[in-house]
Amino acid sequence: MDRDVKNYHGFWLKESKAFLFFLFMIAVFWYVSAYSRSVVPERSFTVSGEGEIVAVPDVAEINFGVLTEGGKNLTDLQKENAEKINKAVSFLKEEGIDEKDIKTQFYNISPRYQSIPCPLVIFDGFSRPCPPSSEVIGYTISQNLSVKVRDLNKGGDILAGVVERGANNVSGPNFMVDDPVKFQNEAREKAIKQAREKAKSMAKASGFRVGRLISIQESFYGPPIIYGLEAKGSTGPSIEPGSQEIISNVTLIYEIR
Repeated sequence: MDRDVKNYHGFWLKESKAFLFFLFMIAVFWYVSAYSRSVVPERSFTVSGEGEIVAVPDVAEINFGVLTEGGKNLTDLQKENAEKINKAVSFLKEEGIDEKDIKTQFYNISPRYQSIPCPLVIFDGFSRPCPPSSEVIGYTISQNLSVKVRDLNKGGDILAGVVERGANNVSGPNFMVDDPVKFQNEAREKAIKQAREKAKSMAKASGFRVGRLISIQESFYGPPIIYGLEAKGSTGPSIEPGSQEIISNVTLIYEIR
């Protein structure tokens, strides 16, 4: 019985070693294969391409807020600030702005101080100024929101409307493309096509064939969006979204055959 157990353990040990050796050989083969693919051959060449797409922004982001200053009664001050903000938010919803496009950026309450001068103190024949002091005379409440306007024809009216309802801190609009990935894909396709054509032309002129693609690198560039504001009577400024260039730069490395 003991001999059978020993034979079994010996057989199991041999099989385990063989299996581990088999796994080791697979790992070595995979590593060599991956390394050979990652190493740039000595005979290779590099080409670059650029693809440019002009996109018209379809979203305008406007930031606005209400800053309210008052006395020490925070309850009344918060109520006054909230009424103005709520009027502006209600106006936005009436104009068809979705709730998901209205976002609170920050809400801040800070005290307002007033310095209190003090007279000189005479002690032992010498004048010594007392340290300056200050007291809280009131508070300032500021609340800022951002809103995405997807109907650019309403942009000027939105700006004017929030100001009419109490907003006294307004900035924007900042224009953007709602789905930049679509334009990035188009720019990338143009850049790669240009690089491939350049590679074929170089190979033909130099007398070699284009081999496998070894690596590819890409970078995007989007200049600032150009836009303008113009007077539009009593309703608000006219907003011009302008255009944005989305540029893809690619670098391809090919093997020479």
